[in-house]
Amino acid sequence: MDRRQFLFHSSMLAAGAALPFKSLFANNQGRFKTLRRNVGYFTERGGTIGWLASPDAMAVIDSQYPKTAKNCLNGLRDKTDQPLNLLINTHHHGDHTGGNPIFKGVAEKMIAHDNVPKLMQKANKESEGEGNTAFPDTTYSESWEMDLGDETIHAKYYGPGHTSGDSVVYFEQANVVHMGDLVFNRMNPYTDRPSGASMRSWIKILSAVADEYPSDAIYIFGHAKPEYGVTGNKDDLGVMENYLSAVLNYAQKGIEQGLSKQEITNKETLEEFDHFLYADFWTLSDNLGVAYEELTQS
Repeated sequence: MDRRQFLFHSSMLAAGAALPFKSLFANNQGRFKTLRRNVGYFTERGGTIGWLASPDAMAVIDSQYPKTAKNCLNGLRDKTDQPLNLLINTHHHGDHTGGNPIFKGVAEKMIAHDNVPKLMQKANKESEGEGNTAFPDTTYSESWEMDLGDETIHAKYYGPGHTSGDSVVYFEQANVVHMGDLVFNRMNPYTDRPSGASMRSWIKILSAVADEYPSDAIYIFGHAKPEYGVTGNKDDLGVMENYLSAVLNYAQKGIEQGLSKQEITNKETLEEFDHFLYADFWTLSDNLGVAYEELTQS
């Protein structure tokens, strides 16, 4: 890993760290959008927050950063008088957990996959300065669920994908699925191999999720190219799946042709996905490098 990648990796993982792409992921500052049955999303800076705000329950999925977490919490208090029952972190990255300290002591439970606190601890050691110590206090290995008012919330781990601790969160009655960073809608995604990411497994996760939930489910995505938005349907999962497959296939063909890693990764866009957003903080070359390492186990 070169110096640029190391700095990016560290800042991405350190909870609360200022990401180098904050303007890219600042979507519709402070925007609340209701989707179905008191379930919706909030965008400001960082990964998309999902929420439930009903007359008898409140829940939040992901926490962004301290300032935006406060904005989200204050906005939700305008929607319901109920206390915050739970916070779920879809994974450990700082733009999804940086606001955890705001919710600590407010949320009755803080939920995540077993690997999330471990990865947060690892991130704290690798990053410069103090990291986030507001870890989830309740973890699960395969699945977790809770009845909350007239809603049932599920969290499920399908295996390594974007990281080794990604949860898919399902609001059963609302039929809304929060994907965390398992979907970067029409974007070249960040693939955190040092934290256990696997492109091959990620592809299988997207296929499994698309098959498991109802055909009319609404999906919330962690990030998106602005004109495509942070919500969609199972077809959008298919686009993400096809993109990851194309990255792997391009690397595999290069390996079979005897090309070096440098030759394989010397590419800026995939032609069939030229409408994707390719940012300079994590490039197609970076993902091709991840694919090469995964395919050669180097």
